[in-house]
Amino acid sequence: MTRRPPTGDPYDTLRRRWAGLALGAGYDPAAEPYASRLAETGERARAFRAATAPAPGRLWPDLPFDPPSGVTATCARLWTMTRAWAQPGTGLTGDPGLAEDVLRGLDHLTATVWRPGVTPYGNWWEWRIGTPRLLTDLLAVLHERAGPGRTAAVCAAVDHFVPGSALTAYTGGSTGANRVDLCRVVALRGVLGRDPERIALARDALSPVFRHVTEGDGLYADGSFVQHARVAYSGTYGQVLLDGLGRLFALLAGSPWEITDPARRHVLDSVEHAFAPLIHDGLVMDAVNGRAVSRGRLTGDDEHVMRSDHYHGGLLTASVALLAEGADRARRERWHALVKGWIARDTVCDLLTAPQFDVADLARLRAIAEGPTAPAPAPVGHRLFAAMDRAVHRRPRFTACVAMASDRIAHYECGNGENPRGWHTGAGMVSWWAAGHGDQYTDWFWPTVDPYRLPGITVSTKRLPDGAGGEWGEPVPDVRWVGGATDGTYAVVGQHLKGLGSTLEARKAWFFLADAVVCLGAGITGADGVPVETVVDNRNLGEAGTAVLTRGPGWAHLEGHGGWIVLDGELHTLREERTGAWSDINADGLPERRTRRWQTLWLDHGTDPAGTRYAYVLLPGAARGEVARRASGRGWLRVLANDASRQAVDVPAPGLTAAAFWRPGSAGGLTVSRPAAVLLRRRGRTARLCVSDPTRTGEPVEIEWDHPVREVVDAPDTVEILATGPRLRLRVTPGEACATHMCEATLSRSRLCDPDKHEGL
Repeated sequence: MTRRPPTGDPYDTLRRRWAGLALGAGYDPAAEPYASRLAETGERARAFRAATAPAPGRLWPDLPFDPPSGVTATCARLWTMTRAWAQPGTGLTGDPGLAEDVLRGLDHLTATVWRPGVTPYGNWWEWRIGTPRLLTDLLAVLHERAGPGRTAAVCAAVDHFVPGSALTAYTGGSTGANRVDLCRVVALRGVLGRDPERIALARDALSPVFRHVTEGDGLYADGSFVQHARVAYSGTYGQVLLDGLGRLFALLAGSPWEITDPARRHVLDSVEHAFAPLIHDGLVMDAVNGRAVSRGRLTGDDEHVMRSDHYHGGLLTASVALLAEGADRARRERWHALVKGWIARDTVCDLLTAPQFDVADLARLRAIAEGPTAPAPAPVGHRLFAAMDRAVHRRPRFTACVAMASDRIAHYECGNGENPRGWHTGAGMVSWWAAGHGDQYTDWFWPTVDPYRLPGITVSTKRLPDGAGGEWGEPVPDVRWVGGATDGTYAVVGQHLKGLGSTLEARKAWFFLADAVVCLGAGITGADGVPVETVVDNRNLGEAGTAVLTRGPGWAHLEGHGGWIVLDGELHTLREERTGAWSDINADGLPERRTRRWQTLWLDHGTDPAGTRYAYVLLPGAARGEVARRASGRGWLRVLANDASRQAVDVPAPGLTAAAFWRPGSAGGLTVSRPAAVLLRRRGRTARLCVSDPTRTGEPVEIEWDHPVREVVDAPDTVEILATGPRLRLRVTPGEACATHMCEATLSRSRLCDPDKHEGL
């Protein structure tokens, strides 16, 4: 959608446009859910107004300006009061006394803490993003009442705290979502101060955000999004990036400063390529939410809001809805279909009444929900986000996500007192959702789960201090082989695991199938004098869950959840109640304590293991009878190898052979000259071979398949055909991005099936 070029004064036009984006339009303030939300805004504004007590170092008694988060929180209250004045139906709409109270509060800020000459203290984000973002929004709405003097004071302070140098080098805190926020502040400062050079600076400084990166912060070609250099952050910082760009695209459209950089298409493409795969029925997976998983319920003015995976998913959904307003028609229709599908399938949180939304977002979401576009169905397929060590597998019966760590991506992130016990979230944590379990990681999961027994991880039980390894994504393992190969339907994913703060080392591999995930581990070693475990699963049963756990020979089933088949190892189980508070894992968390019931299943590798292994199958959503039948009928799956050199499986029904080669070697008729991930699928007289180099050295790898091949009919430039005939030989030049290189071949008539060659457990 292209906006008409603005007429009249361009600065007033853009200011009014920005205020409209923030305040919303096209809704009936007397209808629900708007009426309740507007009335709530009015009630909160009334309370803030009554409690105002200006004094040195504060505007409200409970919000001192030190730490600087108090400055940002003060501005948030003033913004609430501003919305109560500007929006209809609040009970304070147009109240001149309220507007004057807001401006007196602004005067207090600019006279004491928000002014040139003040040296920033504490977290830089509060000074360069948090506070100025709110104050420029406030001035966009109260511009006429504020007058030129107040506007000049705020603009001068923005210039002091956010100088032009903050938008020159694309480094440090001026990358990715942070760069978008900084540009948002500077652009609006330019509009308010009628400064064309500042607007142009903000526009031009967005260009680095649009380009795909190969290291550090930003969007990657494979859809990964990284912030803080080493943290997978599509769900929170990624949402900030999309929301900020949506607003800036809309603000500047048709103006002399319109954003025309051709690379902006990467951001537009990212909606479907980078973000949509990580949204499941309205939630965004916690594997890409960083330290925000610890925020649950925070002290402050929104204590009633649960900041969960569905909360973050709702914000990301609203950002897509906002970005759609400036998209071309084809994209807009596809994005509306996505949004409508997420809204319809979210049975945990009603996005059309969600408490985190103001009326502006509610109006946009409701317009899409009530529009003519049909909702998009839940997707099916596999997405490997190799650049941020994440993989997502979607099937009709379940969705699963695995989180890993490498020398590129941190074990976890903590900072500002948040998420100090997230130590092992990158140790192969497997999150999965079957039908009816959309709240599995929403319902007080993080404050009550045992942090040493996260589902899927292999872990040393050595006790760690809060914040172990360092803050802001500092703790990274010195391992390279993390990644995999996928044909878009099936996948092999592997992780060379080194434990945080321990001597633990292991090779873990996951084979993602049509209705199962095969999980192998080998080379499990540790010397910390404590037991090492692999947590097969840890299911949150809710406040008083009664789901029945049934055990059989080599299998277990949890009523309503799914089942597990143990191929190698002795399964231990525990049902326990665990109590926790958000304040346990977040310095600003509420101290309210809740209890949740947990069903834990694990394999004990003993104290100081030396080269042990495991093998089990996860069957999400499977009925008990199906699990028992699959456990007794082992012909559907053959484990070809499971050691520290290679891990491989063969699944006859889909004609699938897949292997994680940690070293040069052979398995299942496949031989590689270097470490690699290989996936082979045979269908009739054709075969598809997928290869990647998770070590990312860029060195060529040769692959031999011991099977008659007539010819290779399709292959990318990165694949060189060395031989066909009795066996296939290829040389792949993989590059350094762990991309999957895929070729198609036709098979010779002489032998259309592989010989039954495999090594037992």
